[in-house]
Amino acid sequence: MKRIIETVQNIFKIEELRSKIVNTLLFLLIYRIGAQILLPMVDPVKLQVIKNSGSLKGGIAGILDVFSGGAFSNASIFALGVMPYITASIIVQLLGIAIPSFQKMQKEGESGRKRLNDITRLLTMGVAIVQGTFYLANLAQDPSKNPFSGETGFWEYSLLALIMMAGTMFVLWLGEKITEKGLGNGTSMIIMTGILATLPEAIINEITTKLAPGGAGSVILVAEFIGLFFVVLIIILLVQGTRRIPINFAKKVVGNKQYGGQRQFLPLKVNAAGVMPIIFAQAILLIPVTLFGLSDATAGLQGALTDITGVWYNIITVFMIVVFTYFYTAIYISPNQMADDIKRNGGFIPGVKPGPPTAHYIDDIMTKITLPGSLFLALVAILPALAMRFGITQSFSRFFGGTSLLIAIGVVLDTLQQIESHLLNQKFDGLMKSGRIKGRSMNSDVKMIEKERA
Repeated sequence: MKRIIETVQNIFKIEELRSKIVNTLLFLLIYRIGAQILLPMVDPVKLQVIKNSGSLKGGIAGILDVFSGGAFSNASIFALGVMPYITASIIVQLLGIAIPSFQKMQKEGESGRKRLNDITRLLTMGVAIVQGTFYLANLAQDPSKNPFSGETGFWEYSLLALIMMAGTMFVLWLGEKITEKGLGNGTSMIIMTGILATLPEAIINEITTKLAPGGAGSVILVAEFIGLFFVVLIIILLVQGTRRIPINFAKKVVGNKQYGGQRQFLPLKVNAAGVMPIIFAQAILLIPVTLFGLSDATAGLQGALTDITGVWYNIITVFMIVVFTYFYTAIYISPNQMADDIKRNGGFIPGVKPGPPTAHYIDDIMTKITLPGSLFLALVAILPALAMRFGITQSFSRFFGGTSLLIAIGVVLDTLQQIESHLLNQKFDGLMKSGRIKGRSMNSDVKMIEKERA
């Protein structure tokens, strides 16, 4: 306890770190306040009837509700959260593979990145309007549970869709401000805040259900929390797991000093694609539901693609996650660029020639370690469905794996690494009593190697 108090004191002694933490908390507080503000013309009493029916918290809708921290089921001005931005980002990344002009912008450095960001923001506005329209249509599809008060026609729905789009862009602006003046990646922090905001309610519901008369009892409840603890440990291993490739540097004498002659390690992440394959898979599964979900002829298809505990849903999810893990790793990781960076800085992998042979060697290792990583990721994705099969409530089961837990753990680890970096730079002890919080991206490690050689 004494060490924890000293660490907290050291954190607030660093003015820059203290300012970043305060700014981050203030921006996140604004987001949480906005998540409670209802859309105009929405009757909270009628909305509560819809929420009690579970239509806004089940299946895919429940996943979106977790991402938005309850704003989705609250019919808030922030109901869409950052999901339109994520969708737009995925579309732009895919366009970067298929369209030469987008590929050119990706290679133009800072100017190209700025143009791609502008295109992504414009596309986000369009996606938000489309998603907002479908969201409003879903709310009003049952006349007996219509939450809107008064007459609602084309112009009213158009106004509400524009308000939701403005809410999404404001959330995106908050994320940029957190990235600029706060701690960590703003978009990731907002998603994590939304996820963790639903955790207390989920825990309370689970405890109430298990301890109620006729419930499973306290022994099962304790076993569930122990299981959750081990799931968290497993996901940390998945997020941090790496295959380290040794890199030797030739000796170089400059004046009276000798440089190089050292061995560094280039860690290749087992799960280089992160959480993106799961998001890709869920986005693809939403397409047929969105296009054909209102048709009676596709009721069976809609049920199969929205029942997260169903066999077909999970089989399709596992297959798509494995495919998208390889796909995203291929577009995110460039063995040729990594081999060129190593060669340019006078490094080489023992037993492997520099240049194309090094690129082939790195690509071969990435191909081998991506398969177990993708299967592990697929298992994590379907863990919530397995948890529900074992009698865990739907709200609590989402924290047994899936996108929610992966994002939350990844953001927490990244935030802790940044805090520890500030502490070590100011000559304070790190967050841990011994060792350091591990985990770097491959890009940062290449930059580290370049810095060592400079």
